[in-house]
Amino acid sequence: MKVLITGGAGFIGSNLALNLISRNHEVRVLDNLSPQIHGDNPEESPLYQSIKGKVDFIHGSVTNKADWVRSLDGVDAVVHYAAETGTGQSMYQIQKYVDVNVNGTAILLDYLTNEKHQVKKMIVASSRSIYGEGKYQSSHGIVYPSERTVEAMSKGDFAVKCPLTGEDAEVLPTDELSRIHPSSIYGITKQNQEQMVLTVGKSLGIPAVAFRYQNVYGPGQSLTNPYTGILSIFSTLIKNNKAINIFEDGKESRDFVYIDDVVDATTLGLEKDAANYNVYNVGNGVQTDVMTVASELCKAYDNHVDVNISGNYRLGDIRHNFADLTKISHDLGFSPSFDFRQGLANFTTWVNGQEVKASKYEDSIAEMKSKGLYK
Repeated sequence: MKVLITGGAGFIGSNLALNLISRNHEVRVLDNLSPQIHGDNPEESPLYQSIKGKVDFIHGSVTNKADWVRSLDGVDAVVHYAAETGTGQSMYQIQKYVDVNVNGTAILLDYLTNEKHQVKKMIVASSRSIYGEGKYQSSHGIVYPSERTVEAMSKGDFAVKCPLTGEDAEVLPTDELSRIHPSSIYGITKQNQEQMVLTVGKSLGIPAVAFRYQNVYGPGQSLTNPYTGILSIFSTLIKNNKAINIFEDGKESRDFVYIDDVVDATTLGLEKDAANYNVYNVGNGVQTDVMTVASELCKAYDNHVDVNISGNYRLGDIRHNFADLTKISHDLGFSPSFDFRQGLANFTTWVNGQEVKASKYEDSIAEMKSKGLYK
């Protein structure tokens, strides 16, 4: 197939592009080479350099219809990755996130609906963030709690509560039938993207697939973007001999999924008809708390910087989320090949070979604090 990957110079997109090329697909990339991801000299970034000369590259934006028209010419499938991705940042750059994520997707779908093309499949990157606080067990059975309150968190109570009784609830793996109730602007835009692509795909008879990615990490991830990628953020702090400030009580957890597994799952969705018109979780299926992440990184780098559990918190953050992989395993035969220990070893080995860059993390926190979103 001839495949267009929007955001194809980014972390996931560039890795997917190289994998598809190795499988004899032809790849075109539309990417704006955002400095937040690629640095001050984007065309020299390792991510861009990894695909340069191997793909048909178009430097442009998904918010520009003319760039879409150029990019869609002659392609058989679209993998739509281009998006603004920082959960915290989305809470104050609202117009930008909606414009890129929602309006950019609308331009694609409007074109496919009203113009001649040969697109036969669409894949959209969704996110675990659409689940909000996710799925929990309480004495009343399965519940889907709303976001935690400022009042409780300001007192150091970070637990997720049963919405019926107010008792602490126990997290469960989130399956694809779980309630969709995002707690951030980013999550809302990803929900909109997913629903738009699936709805228009069905109306046009173009098979569409949505992948709800958990926290993706691995070699090549931006070490300078202070808004997304906890492993990268912590690694850059450690390499700069700076203390790590752990939010809440350090027990908040995420499902960390290795980049190669994400690429494999997405490739299966692109190539297998069984995926058509479906949504799938893509994760490792295991929760790892943030304190463990910081500790393991310090060990890997043999640099035991101060790790402070501060009790600070960000509005829009969730407490826990990890994926139920039953559906993707059944439909596509996918199971992750890398556990967190293996993936972390690969990631930290790569980081050790990189030039140490200045951390911009403090600036991002100051920005959120000035907006009243960091407590």
